[in-house]
Amino acid sequence: MKQLNYNHLRYFHAIVKEGTLTRAAERLHVSQSALSIQLKKLEEALDCPLFEREHKTLRLTEEGRMVLDYADTIFRAGEEMLATLQNQTGHYRNQLRVGAVSTLSKNFQLDFLRDAFDDEEVEVIIHSSNLRELLNQLKAHTIDLVLSNNPVLRHADLAIHSHLLSEQSVSLVAPPRFKTKKAFQFPEGLRNLPMVLPSTESAIRASFDLQMERAGFAPLIAAETNDMAMLRVIARETEAITLVPQVVVKNELSNGRLIELYQVPDIKETFYAITATRRYPNPYIEKLLKQ
Repeated sequence: MKQLNYNHLRYFHAIVKEGTLTRAAERLHVSQSALSIQLKKLEEALDCPLFEREHKTLRLTEEGRMVLDYADTIFRAGEEMLATLQNQTGHYRNQLRVGAVSTLSKNFQLDFLRDAFDDEEVEVIIHSSNLRELLNQLKAHTIDLVLSNNPVLRHADLAIHSHLLSEQSVSLVAPPRFKTKKAFQFPEGLRNLPMVLPSTESAIRASFDLQMERAGFAPLIAAETNDMAMLRVIARETEAITLVPQVVVKNELSNGRLIELYQVPDIKETFYAITATRRYPNPYIEKLLKQ
């Protein structure tokens, strides 16, 4: 049986990823002629051409595409092995490394991770950043899952899964002085009153703006923010009416510091846990996703 030379496979992988022999040789710190020789040896070992050579262009053959798929799997497994072993202190299995989108509701994070916080054998490490950076960390195995308001598509280089955790109602909340015996009328009850809204990149805001447009009503916007923690503070400390998911201000609603004027129909805030397929996943993730 022929033995595969993994160095040759690494060279092939680099050529495909870099696009040309020249760039691959520079990345690998070898000469272009040496790289060509190694590629030829791999093709001889596999007994099939991996590229179609058209002038100075290299185009993968059908066999080349198949070999690339295997190479991706092999090298991802190697990277995962190293990342797992390098992160494996004596307590690796008792760590839960969570990435949370910076603007995500802190109340939701607390509710979702409460069992982990209460578990004396688990150390919870939370890192906040933007979604792109967190997905890079997920790919690099430095975090175990990402909490986000939005799902993500399956990544070309990594099997990504978006798990819908919750759909939360969205309400108009206000200071207690707005409480009257008369039922609040939406949207007429908002006329000439200052409002605090999520920023325009929010799905909540997009849905709310559409409802306002259909009703022919233009709200008086006093402030807007993409940060749920800031939205909570503004709602609590001002006299404005705030559009916010209930979970964000649940403490203020329960202690009477804020009241719910109206639960807006057809608007929901979604929460997702984003994970990556791994050979050795953190076992605590499955427990969290089942709760």
